[in-house]
Amino acid sequence: MSIHPYSNLPVALALLAGSLWIPQASAQDSASAASPSNPVTPAATAQATPSPYRSALEDYQRYTDEKTVNWKDANDATARIGGWREYAREASQAQAQERSSMPDSGAAPAKP
Repeated sequence: MSIHPYSNLPVALALLAGSLWIPQASAQDSASAASPSNPVTPAATAQATPSPYRSALEDYQRYTDEKTVNWKDANDATARIGGWREYAREASQAQAQERSSMPDSGAAPAKP
């Protein structure tokens, strides 16, 4: 008599399904039991005053067409100022200024 490896599969699946179902059922029972027995006190609702209404469109700015520049003129201007390297230099200088303006915590840097 040989033992088939999947001979206990239905039993294992039934146990798995049962173990997954039991925590959900108990969680639903505790949640439904907690609601009617613990009504919200009037003091708790008085403290939670709603914030005033603010429309999402309050700060809306209408779309306006921007004046476009001739692409050839824009490329020539970029070449005159130094090309992409100049833009990279400006970005690195801005990052260096941000780092220098941050307050020093006085702590030494961590060593690896």
